[in-house]
Amino acid sequence: MTSKSIRKAVFPVAGLGTRFLPASKAMPKELLTVVDRPVIQHVVDEARAAGIEHFVFVTGRNKGAIEDHFDRQFELEATLAGKNKAAELEVLADLLPPAGATSFTRQQSPLGLGHAVWCARDIVGDEPFALLLPDMLVQTVGKSCLAQMMEVYEAQGGNVIGVEQVDPAEAHKFGIVAIRDGDGPTWPITDMVEKPEPGTAPSNLYIMGRYILQPEIFAILADQESGAGGEIQITDAMHKLMQEQPFHAHEHDGRTFDCGSKLGFLTANLALALEDEELGGDLRAEIGRLLRS
Repeated sequence: MTSKSIRKAVFPVAGLGTRFLPASKAMPKELLTVVDRPVIQHVVDEARAAGIEHFVFVTGRNKGAIEDHFDRQFELEATLAGKNKAAELEVLADLLPPAGATSFTRQQSPLGLGHAVWCARDIVGDEPFALLLPDMLVQTVGKSCLAQMMEVYEAQGGNVIGVEQVDPAEAHKFGIVAIRDGDGPTWPITDMVEKPEPGTAPSNLYIMGRYILQPEIFAILADQESGAGGEIQITDAMHKLMQEQPFHAHEHDGRTFDCGSKLGFLTANLALALEDEELGGDLRAEIGRLLRS
């Protein structure tokens, strides 16, 4: 099945980060670091590894530091060059997107994820795009989560949603998909619901913050009514689009950390640090000492 390639990715970064106050009072929560780089950098790295060429950030007030992070810092570079810090300069250069590869737009009002995506409509234009939630950091062994989903998209077309298994007792906290029976890790989606009532979830597969969507979603979002939490929900809009286009769920080969919660953020730091060649051994020993104390 032929399909347009995915060139652009949308990153909604307008949230206030109230769960991380006071750390997020003056600094965007997306710039809190997991090991040695901000959460948003990890997610952008995932998109770049999947072949994304243009990065669209939907921001809000007091988020200018995110734009600065993805720009050059001439004073810092000059200082590093003067001190012959070649390794540090190389790291900065590797993380910098190409000129013209980033766009920033404002959401202005906190009306929900669906509204944030709609705010990117003119930048994305009439082409399919990826949507990555910056709070959700995915650790994989091989290909990145989005790269796995790209392969599904190339084979199936339509829309692709990344999913992961969740404890059924926790399913009411997430968007959940219903799937057609068959062997995974990819299934046709037959239904989806945002935060179902406890005990009513159609499966234990939750939507974990990675999407490939067709541009027709924007027209639906333009008229989408508020849903769960009084916000415009992307799940509700996808449910409408599903009446016209196919959706597939892909269970990625990895683990997702919700860095929007304190526990998820701390767990992500530990998980990524433990797999780091330089830090892993010493950190494991320190954790052992802490647990014995």
